[in-house]
Amino acid sequence: MESNITSSFIPRDTGSAPVSYGVQTGSGPTDLLFLGSVILLVTSAAMGIAVFLYAQFLSTSITNKTTQLKRAQEAFEPALVQELTRLDTRMNAAHAILLTHVAPSALFNLLEQATLQNVTFKSFSFDAADVSGMVFTMKGLARSVNSVALQADIFGKNSAVENPVFSNINRVEEGVSFDVTAHINPAAVNYQLYIQTLNAQANPAPASTQQDAQAAQAAQDASVFTGAPAKQQ
Repeated sequence: MESNITSSFIPRDTGSAPVSYGVQTGSGPTDLLFLGSVILLVTSAAMGIAVFLYAQFLSTSITNKTTQLKRAQEAFEPALVQELTRLDTRMNAAHAILLTHVAPSALFNLLEQATLQNVTFKSFSFDAADVSGMVFTMKGLARSVNSVALQADIFGKNSAVENPVFSNINRVEEGVSFDVTAHINPAAVNYQLYIQTLNAQANPAPASTQQDAQAAQAAQDASVFTGAPAKQQ
């Protein structure tokens, strides 16, 4: 008996699509976003650690510097530094006082050098309430009116005497009486400048280019007090 089943070792094309077994892979927007988030997180963590370490470094450095400063202050003896500071303040105050200190003896020396032999002053008044506006007033007696005029000319040419005014000129039995009022150049009665001038006169500098210039300046300063013209070198 014949069988209807035919067997063959050659496969037949059934016309159906082949079946594929495998996993489909690919990169989408979600994967890129996740990767960016991971990179941002790692970067933020690294920066945070760096900032923390730098802050710790600054704190340690400040502490070390503060310790070094305290040691340096202790090495300089704060009590001694404070005492020297007070001394410096006092010396500056004394120097400021000397700059404005008035030496009346300088004025007397000036009047002695600038007064004629035939002129006598009987009274003297000195107002130094304001250093920039010092005024002296004197009553004098001269042999003649010409002597009064000559005395007025000498005072007028003296750089230490400013705006001399002669008034109340009258003939009297002894000669001619008069009053004189004048302002004083503050430099002429400055104590410090006066002492420097006296020292320059007492100790003349040796002859040299630089020292000759200093001697010339001292001579010019001396002319302020004496009223005499400075000698030409």
